[in-house]
Amino acid sequence: MFFKNKPMWGKKTKLKSSYDVVIIGGGLHSLATAYYLSKEHGITDIAIIEKNYIGFGGAGRNTAIVRANQRTRYNVPLYKEALDLWPVLTKELDYNLMFNNCGNLNLMHSEAAMKAARMTIATAQFHGVESHLIDAKQAKELVPALNISEDITFPIHGAMFHPPGGVVRHDAVVWGLAKGCAKNGVQIHQQTEALDIGTRNGKVTSVTTSRGTINTKQVLISAGGYSAALIYDMLGIKLPISVLTIQAMVTQPLKPVLDHVVSSGAYHCYANQTLKGEIATGAHMDPWPNYTTLNTAHYIKHQAEALSEFLPCLRGVRFMRIWGGLADMTPDMAPIMDGNDQVEGFFMDCGWGYFGFKSCSAVGKYMAQFMAGNECPGMLKPFNLNRYQEHKLMGETAALVNYSPDN
Repeated sequence: MFFKNKPMWGKKTKLKSSYDVVIIGGGLHSLATAYYLSKEHGITDIAIIEKNYIGFGGAGRNTAIVRANQRTRYNVPLYKEALDLWPVLTKELDYNLMFNNCGNLNLMHSEAAMKAARMTIATAQFHGVESHLIDAKQAKELVPALNISEDITFPIHGAMFHPPGGVVRHDAVVWGLAKGCAKNGVQIHQQTEALDIGTRNGKVTSVTTSRGTINTKQVLISAGGYSAALIYDMLGIKLPISVLTIQAMVTQPLKPVLDHVVSSGAYHCYANQTLKGEIATGAHMDPWPNYTTLNTAHYIKHQAEALSEFLPCLRGVRFMRIWGGLADMTPDMAPIMDGNDQVEGFFMDCGWGYFGFKSCSAVGKYMAQFMAGNECPGMLKPFNLNRYQEHKLMGETAALVNYSPDN
């Protein structure tokens, strides 16, 4: 009974009437930002406000893959730093995040795809990220279960192999960061809904919650798929974000068959084997905007057909669990990390689509620097909201093009 209401990360705290910083959303970007604010900048009077519970959204609904083989010169350094931080955070937090850099194998299914991969690899190598172009036979040497025959819908021409990529246990990252935050004095308030942001003379003054009003001078909204709606409802700022459902599932446990993460743009499918032996797999997001996390028979059929073609050893394996999450997607598949010139003290971190989990460690570090110094770090400047007005969209969309032979 003594431990009944005690959170896993430490002592339960009462909501105060004022904080130096209020962060809306209890996901990994929020936790990481609060952790670095407290650790690197000495700002500990922070409240993380979460309507449900920490890790409720994308933090607990992803497939745990991390990598730094993005396409553009703006994205690669950010994701590289995020990838490099996992072993550092494991030591700092004194918490096993189960980081396994098993390598990421991106399959290519046409000569056009191979040419595009060469450019992506050149960008990665320029920024010091290990990445290699290999042929189909070399891909099969890495993953013997691959079907490299010509009698499948999209024959494998080769692959982009990214050895530093891998997986991190997403719920371990949630608990590890929460413990790190609490140790530094940050307060986490679950089942506390943010209702409004108060302003006066163009400055943030307060946050109204379901448990009362909090006085504050700085607010960060980092609430995953719910960020755009919250920002519009509270401050009237309309963002170019569509919210789409993305689904994932796991199979029954199997003996080891996949030593690497394997993905295919043509099949819109990726898979990796978990520590329990399950094959965790996901696909492209549903093509219509919505806020549902319901699952579809179409998706189950798609995954079964795709996996059975390029990993035929999985034919007949049973899917055991399926879930859905929300992806907040921008037109250029790149996030929005910015302050707001019209509302002093307001910051946003949203629009991550597929990539929020992969980036959270580095983004937390730089968002904390942004909020502490009120000056945007160079790493984040390309991701400002004004790029849409200035027609400076990123080229990351090309990284997920369906490179089928018919294109």
